[in-house]
This record gives sequence, C-alpha cells and structure tokens, in this order.
Amino acid sequence: MLGVFDSGFGGLTVLRAIHSRLPDVSTVYLGDNARAPYGTRSHEEIFQFTLDGIRELFRRGCPLVIVACNTSSAQALRQIQRTILPVEFPDRRILGVIRPTAEEIVSMTATGHIGVFATPATVASEAYVHELRHVRGDLAVSQIACPGLVELIESGREQSREAGALAATFCAQLLALDPLVDTVLLGCTHYPLVETFFQKHLGDRRVVSQGTIIANKLVDYLARHSDIAERVARTGSRQYLTTKSDETLSSLASRFYGETVRFETVPLNPAVS
Repeated sequence: MLGVFDSGFGGLTVLRAIHSRLPDVSTVYLGDNARAPYGTRSHEEIFQFTLDGIRELFRRGCPLVIVACNTSSAQALRQIQRTILPVEFPDRRILGVIRPTAEEIVSMTATGHIGVFATPATVASEAYVHELRHVRGDLAVSQIACPGLVELIESGREQSREAGALAATFCAQLLALDPLVDTVLLGCTHYPLVETFFQKHLGDRRVVSQGTIIANKLVDYLARHSDIAERVARTGSRQYLTTKSDETLSSLASRFYGETVRFETVPLNPAVS
C-alpha cells in the first residue's frame, strides 16, 4: 500500500488528488489528530511525532510514505531520510510536499514574486524560501505565518466569519509586504478548504493548492522507480487511520476528502490514546 501521513485532516486534500490520478493504488492514510496541530509545536516534537507516524505506516507494509504535511516536511523529513531510513528502513522511501511544490510553482509566476501562506513552524523553517530559490535564484519570496487557521479548519469552522477574518488579515499582511506578488501558495494542506477566502482578498493573483501537484509528481516518481512501484498494491483498497478516538472525526474528515471517510483509531505510542 501507499502510505499518506498528516498531522490531522489536511493530507486528505492530497489523498483525494492521488486517488483521482491513481484510482487503482491501494492507500492507507494516517492522521495524528490526537496531537494536532503541529504548526505551533517545537522542532523536537514535530520530528518525533512525524517519525512515529512514518514508523506505523512502514509497520503496516507501506514501501513508500507521502508526508502530506508541510510542517512535517519542513521540520522533520530530511532528518528522517538521512538518519533513520538508512538504519531502520533502507528499502523504504519517504516523499514530502515542499520540494515538488517548489519545483512546480516557479513556472507560474510572471513577476518573480511569490507569496507563501503557511503554519508558524513551516515559516520559521524557511523551507519554502530555500527550495524556491534553489530552483530559481532571483525569486522574491514572502512568507506569512497563519496562526489559528488550522485550528478553525480542524474544528469544522472553515466557512466561519473567524476563518474569513483571519484570511483577510493574512492577505493584507502579504500585500503590504510585497504588492508585486502574482502567485500565492497555500503552503498547508488544510488551506484548500478556505481557498475561496484567500482568493477573494487576492483579486486576480493566482492561488495555488498542492493536491494536484503532489499527485502528478507521484505518478512521475513511480514511473522512475519501478522497484517501489512494483511493491505498491493496485487493488484500490482504502484505509483511514487516526490517533484520536472521537466519533465526530469521520464526519469532519469527509468534508476534507469530499466523500465518506470512516476512521479506525490506532495508538502510535503510550502517550496517544
């Protein structure tokens, strides 16, 4: 199976795009809802929580895990790839969402000015600044941290006045910082649920979500890595796991995915119920 990990529900927006692009691929999704959101956590916490989730998906037989969380990708991915995989899982692979997104988005800007909305932890890592400028060195990249937005979305209030007001504030901050921005990345997989708010306040600037980008990059990756592709089952099975025991989670998750999601609760370690 293909594993997809996220701190909560956001990765379901990526998973939906993967299912649309590769409907026969068997998938298991794991959301660490018990410890979400990750965006205001310390680096040490994000690293350990992400590692817990990846280990669980590897334990379930996934040869490849997509870390569909920008915060985890920014704060933990490379360290896990460099220090954990060679020792514990030399035949497994992990892919994040930041590098493939950066590779794609640079072709979308005419002015060379890109804006990024993300969690405080992702912004603090400057992962998008580094990756975007690695692809194209002359880019002007402006980041805006969006505290509180993930919490509203995770609680099912993505269409609330509070969410709209936060989006308006963040857009105003970005445009004050760089009025030449013409392409804006929603650098958190939760944010597609409030994309209409961002677009409203950004006018004709291009607003980019990650789901389709990651799905297309996955297709390319599997085509180039037949050893991994051959180990990913193609029965079209779907499994949804969460670390939090809460009867409302499946209904909330279904709004992210766009179809019915039924979660099974699994513990990652003794600290998670």
